[in-house]
Amino acid sequence: MSITGRVSAPPDSAPVLIPRRRMLVLGICCMSLFIVGLDNTIVNIALPAIRRDLNASVSGLQWIIDAYTVVLASLLMLAGSTGDRFGRRRTFQTGLVLFTLGSLMCSLAPGLGWLIAARALQAVGGSMLNPVAMSIITNTFTEPRERARAIGVWGSVVGVSMALGPLVGGSLVESAGWQAIFWINIPVGLAAFVLCALFVPESRAPRARRMDPVGQLLVIVVLTTVTYAFIEAPAAGWGSPRTLACFAVAALALACLVPYELRRAEPLIDLRFFRSVPFAGATVIAVCALAALGGFLFLNTLYLQDVLGLSALHAGLYTLPMAGLTVVCAPLAGRIVGSAGPRVPLVVAGTGLTLSGLVLTGLSADMPLWRLMVAYVLFGLGFGMVNAPITNTAVSGMPRARAGVAAAVASTSRQIGQVLGVAVIGSLVTSAVSGPFATGFPVASRIGWWIVAGAGLVILLLGILTTTGWARDSAARTAARLAPTAEGTAYTS
Repeated sequence: MSITGRVSAPPDSAPVLIPRRRMLVLGICCMSLFIVGLDNTIVNIALPAIRRDLNASVSGLQWIIDAYTVVLASLLMLAGSTGDRFGRRRTFQTGLVLFTLGSLMCSLAPGLGWLIAARALQAVGGSMLNPVAMSIITNTFTEPRERARAIGVWGSVVGVSMALGPLVGGSLVESAGWQAIFWINIPVGLAAFVLCALFVPESRAPRARRMDPVGQLLVIVVLTTVTYAFIEAPAAGWGSPRTLACFAVAALALACLVPYELRRAEPLIDLRFFRSVPFAGATVIAVCALAALGGFLFLNTLYLQDVLGLSALHAGLYTLPMAGLTVVCAPLAGRIVGSAGPRVPLVVAGTGLTLSGLVLTGLSADMPLWRLMVAYVLFGLGFGMVNAPITNTAVSGMPRARAGVAAAVASTSRQIGQVLGVAVIGSLVTSAVSGPFATGFPVASRIGWWIVAGAGLVILLLGILTTTGWARDSAARTAARLAPTAEGTAYTS
């Protein structure tokens, strides 16, 4: 064993790291996940303050959220293959630099356009973090049970970071202004960069997949045009030529993307993964869970601060039951997945999110506090349980060389879900508030809460369906088809 904590390994195989070194690598990867996950939700609590300071419209607020998530979702698959080609540690560190720089620029943004552009730069860096870090983890933890536990920790960090966003954000906005929500990323990003250089071994695939610029462009077109159509539709009109043209372009790009990817030997998105029922189900579950979260945070922030008149700090404190339950349940879900599989956490998650949405369908300006707290507790329980089984199901059973790609699909699904949650729910509620049958915000928001409840019901049903013997057999068949073409992983010190 060397002084770096590495046990000697045969040539051309993954280095066997001592347990302490493996846990350190896991911790470094989770640091990046924490700041990316936190950034997904911390911004929501600052939206009213940003609107006042930068004179932003509701659609402008939606773009602050979705400029980040659209770019992130568009580039995650590319980042995974970039890590395979140029080195995972190098790609990971590049992502940390760009994310940290983007955070600094966000805090200095003098206007809405500058802030949206800086959020996009943040996302370019963020896209290089999660899928590459997951690939590092799956090649560091090679024993199946140990890997499942590591992925459980990873999944729990997703839930914890996203749940803490409103609470941490409220405290920062109240004490130092909305710019402070971006400062928190800077020391964490710098520390992760240094630790990565010291302790994470470089790794890459022996033969990286070919770049797929056409597929990448089509993905960007689909996500951007759909998001633009939904966000701008309340102002332009749902039947306006601009809105209809955006939907038509998105549909055309999607119609071109699927057959194009099926014909490629090394596609950007390997559609063969979706022959696995658990993998396909995990993808849909990720979209539904993050759509529910995106809609929940967006609507809840506006309700607490604009309707109830709470400060950012008090609005964050109101969400403490949701954050607390998520913090408690996320690591618990990881342990349950590692020991008993994903069914129980998914059923609990679907039930919690469905019931939370149903409680909030009765939202009003004078809703009793206890009912609001019940909804928050149920949402925290549901969201806390959902992330670990998503990640575990996405990568379990896949050949190790494909784990990074599978994790990238799961991460992309999360981001697409959040994009749609903010864009669709936000736009439908905006239309109800300002349309010809305009209602107050609490009543208008009820359509959004029905969507949240529906997303929870889908998770519940898929949680049962994707954990059956039939589903597991489909996963085994898919892994067997992929295994002959899966490559090993080459490491350097």
